[in-house]
Amino acid sequence: MVRDPFTTRYEELPEVLPVFPLSQVIVLPGGRLPLNVFEPRYLALVDAALRGDRLFGMIQPLSEEDGRDSPPLYSVGSVGRIVHFSETDARQLFVVLLGICRFQVVGELDPQEGFRRLKVDYAPFREDIVLPGGGTITAPRQKLAKTLKRFIEAHALDIDLRALDALALPSLVSTLSMALPFEAPEKQALLEAPTLERRYAVLCALMEMGAVGTGGGGDAPQ
Repeated sequence: MVRDPFTTRYEELPEVLPVFPLSQVIVLPGGRLPLNVFEPRYLALVDAALRGDRLFGMIQPLSEEDGRDSPPLYSVGSVGRIVHFSETDARQLFVVLLGICRFQVVGELDPQEGFRRLKVDYAPFREDIVLPGGGTITAPRQKLAKTLKRFIEAHALDIDLRALDALALPSLVSTLSMALPFEAPEKQALLEAPTLERRYAVLCALMEMGAVGTGGGGDAPQ
């Protein structure tokens, strides 16, 4: 059977995954993450992905201040598929990654062409492919909208609220979780939220803390 290049099935997910470690950056299932790639090892990673299944993982380092070239990583990341790429005048690549499924780290293998590779397990997150948007949310959109408005004002963010109004609530939660300027532990809490309802609750809590100047740097809501 010919492989569908526009769909990634659960059984097609690779056990060994090249990864792009980047702090404060997550890609959620069904979300689209734009990336400017310029480091030689990550240009090599994207090139290898484009020559193969177009898949690579995003995962956060545990600490930005570790000082090592290959710092320890969080235990959960997510795999995405390249759905767009273009070359820039600055000899960089602009890539859009579509989130497919989260994964649990099993172990790390030797690097390849400078980029890191992980052995991963998708089983704990199989529902990500069944429900790529995360399902439905029964929580009120109005609460999220009011909290978001306060957060934007507190941080003087340039966000077009009218454009966000066009998004369904599940897509809005994913978009805000990926795009808002939270610290790494907070981003990780959003990534690891077991349900969309829980992610909504964590997102609202983080925005509420950020709106009153107490967010950032501390423990993320569980």
